[in-house]
Amino acid sequence: MNSLKINDIKPTHFSWSYEQNIATITLNRPERKNPLTFESYAELRDLFHKLQWIDEVKSIVITGEGGNFCSGGDVHEIIGPLTKMTMSELLTFTRMTGDLVKAMRKCPQPIIAAIDGICAGAGAILAMASDLRYGSHESSVGFLFARVGLAGCDMGACSILPRIIGQGRAAELLYTGRMMTSEECINWGFYNDITGSDKVLEIALSQAKQLASGPNFAHSMTKRMLHQEWSMGIDEAIESEAQAQAICMQTSDFERAYHAFVKKEKPSFKGD
Repeated sequence: MNSLKINDIKPTHFSWSYEQNIATITLNRPERKNPLTFESYAELRDLFHKLQWIDEVKSIVITGEGGNFCSGGDVHEIIGPLTKMTMSELLTFTRMTGDLVKAMRKCPQPIIAAIDGICAGAGAILAMASDLRYGSHESSVGFLFARVGLAGCDMGACSILPRIIGQGRAAELLYTGRMMTSEECINWGFYNDITGSDKVLEIALSQAKQLASGPNFAHSMTKRMLHQEWSMGIDEAIESEAQAQAICMQTSDFERAYHAFVKKEKPSFKGD
């Protein structure tokens, strides 16, 4: 059994807090709209991998400091150096960034993005790879890769984004690199809800608290099935869900919910 604990998490390239079973990751380079570096990419990837083994964390919020979510890869610390790399080095980098998305998807806890201001490039990918997204009216989201001479197929965007907002809308955004307005984000289903800048983190944390108090093992199974069933036929998906639900019916949380219902009480879930 893995012995990782909350105190083992000590990131150096973004801020981290933990309270009441909720982990909050804050990208904290506000003077440049919170861009990512080679080091922060790798540290985020490693963090989401470690969180698979830390039972104290029941839900995760990712946000940005200073009125912006994330402006993408740092132009000076990433984009510039990439122009001087060999093909082998470039492939190592693109695989590493893809591994961040894989780690977020494999992480069993629900991940909630609280988005304000600019959310672009790799920042838009972080939002896309989250399980739930809450945005401010002042926010905008852009998959900018085409605007810097790159393909829209970055870090799983051509697979994941169409499943969220639809093939035609995703194609337009990935071909043009234009910014999605906050109204488009909510109308197209990219955002789960929209509010003012001063409330977006509060709403994300409220949802995280609600999820953290729920049946955590069952939530992890829901997340697993949401991802696994993409590549399944309907009959295969139904059978997989039958097996997943039968496993959940063996948990103590299921029994707790039954007894609470009989007593007309609210169940107190413990995630086992």
